[in-house]
Amino acid sequence: MAPGGTSEIASVMQIDGDILEARIARGCRCFVARADDEVVAFGWLATRTEWIGELELEITPGEREAYIWNCATHPDHRRQGFFRAIVNGIAAQARREGLSRLWIGTIDIPPAKAVADVGFVPALRFTTVWHAGIRWLRVRRAEPSDIDLQTAARQVMAIRGRPLRIGTSMKRAVQRHH
Repeated sequence: MAPGGTSEIASVMQIDGDILEARIARGCRCFVARADDEVVAFGWLATRTEWIGELELEITPGEREAYIWNCATHPDHRRQGFFRAIVNGIAAQARREGLSRLWIGTIDIPPAKAVADVGFVPALRFTTVWHAGIRWLRVRRAEPSDIDLQTAARQVMAIRGRPLRIGTSMKRAVQRHH
């Protein structure tokens, strides 16, 4: 990221600059796509533990693994291939750096198609519902999917050292800024 670029990124992401600086300080890297010298899409790459806000779970990539997260495209530039370009660019950089596995999640159909085109395959499926301060989570195996991939996915999202459990759970919702 170019010097002075953090304020532009924070503005596009609609987050406080301190949150962005904290991400960078803990080793996360931001990738951006530009059109007419304006940031129109972004995505993050993390090789350490990160919070998945949509699931209220942490992900801890293994050695030579990373997590692609918080990818978004400005509404005025959607459906023009910027999301796919960001994911492709991050994946290419990860390969150059010798990373052997990347994790990514999607919550909508267009991004799911884009990541499949890049070569990602689903390992787990999640359903979340929030109501009255409670988070209900359902975890299912993706079909068809490789059992070793499912096991690895459950391990990178382990809770207190135990692989993420297939099934349902409820807990008090936790808001965390990351």
